[in-house]
Amino acid sequence: MLRNFRQFITDTIQIVTHGSRYYYAWVGFLLFLIAVGTWAYIGQLNDGLIVTKMRDQVSWGFYIGNFTFLVGVAAAAIMLVIPAYIYDWEPIKEITILGEMLAISALVMCLGFVMVDIGRPDRFWHIMPFVGRLNWPQSMLAWDVIVLNAYLVLNYFVVTYLLYCAYTERHYVKKIVTPLVLLSIPMAVSIHTVTAYLYNGLGARPFWNSAILAPRFLASAFCSGPAILLILLQVLRKTTKLSIKDEAIFKIAELMAYTMGFNLFLTAAESFKELYSGTEHVVYFQYLLFGLKGHNTLVPYAWASIIFGFIAFILFLVPKFRTNWKLLNLGCVLIYASVYIEKGMGLIIPGLTPDALGEIYVYTPSFTEIAVAAGIFAIGFLVFTIMLKAAVPMMLGEFTISKGRKSAEAPTSDPVEA
Repeated sequence: MLRNFRQFITDTIQIVTHGSRYYYAWVGFLLFLIAVGTWAYIGQLNDGLIVTKMRDQVSWGFYIGNFTFLVGVAAAAIMLVIPAYIYDWEPIKEITILGEMLAISALVMCLGFVMVDIGRPDRFWHIMPFVGRLNWPQSMLAWDVIVLNAYLVLNYFVVTYLLYCAYTERHYVKKIVTPLVLLSIPMAVSIHTVTAYLYNGLGARPFWNSAILAPRFLASAFCSGPAILLILLQVLRKTTKLSIKDEAIFKIAELMAYTMGFNLFLTAAESFKELYSGTEHVVYFQYLLFGLKGHNTLVPYAWASIIFGFIAFILFLVPKFRTNWKLLNLGCVLIYASVYIEKGMGLIIPGLTPDALGEIYVYTPSFTEIAVAAGIFAIGFLVFTIMLKAAVPMMLGEFTISKGRKSAEAPTSDPVEA
């Protein structure tokens, strides 16, 4: 057993370090972005967070916006797990592992954005479970760290175990996998719920202090994550021998229509409550949707997010539209853009603007923030690429302990070949 696992690790390293020229070019591009992000982050470490555009008035910005969005991407893996393991639907069960791999990559990026947002990264160990001294259970941040790391470990174990079974040509033990996969459902809900509580628990921030913030987070997450998966599944089907059925893709699109409708409804309900009641807290929605005191930087973003989300909802709601590949992909791009804007410009900034003194600070990400973020995204893409490079031939049965590495290097099994 131990010998086979060592061979599994050795052969996996071999396969991810060999590939086509397209694979090398893609990995090289990602390494270049990581180098640029590292260079920018070193500058931030030397000069401090002043090199970002964050200030006392807006102390959360591009980093935390990306963190919040990616937590939703990680949580969206349950959009595959529920139909696969609750309803035992085989067309999706075959590709569930891809959603778990996406969750792992998203969580790696989440941890990266948390680290770069800390002014003193040497204190990062304070929020590491079993290493630092977490202020648990009083601190919401402590809860967030625990659930994110637990979800990461769970997905990593399941993915590694399934690929190891495929490598050793053994069927996985259902008594091991099924309970863990089912456990991932409440854990996926918990990671985005606790993240919402980080905002919701700040009573001095009325824009975030809403009981429906957690449901809104979950509804938007179950749109944006699957949008990435739908495009990814189409790419893998064209560039590898993986059998991904149309009905699996269309079923995910149908589920997205329901979650998008719920997301739009919750957004409308929250907007109505603030705008119709007309309390002093409406100032944050006014700044976001209509501008305030001549400051209208967020207005185009806010309405673009709403319009993109509504158009995507119609495209996914009508069966004739969501089964048209061009319209399906257009809807995926629109919903991704809608939720990405909502979790950044539409959530972080209006929650902090105007500040407690009524001052309006117009925040836009600096070059340093953009470069560092690009490096973190590149790390996530690299993690996913490496996992995919090993997983695809193992899932196809081309890369096993008996067949060796050469059979797995066929061009048709390289997900980056095309």
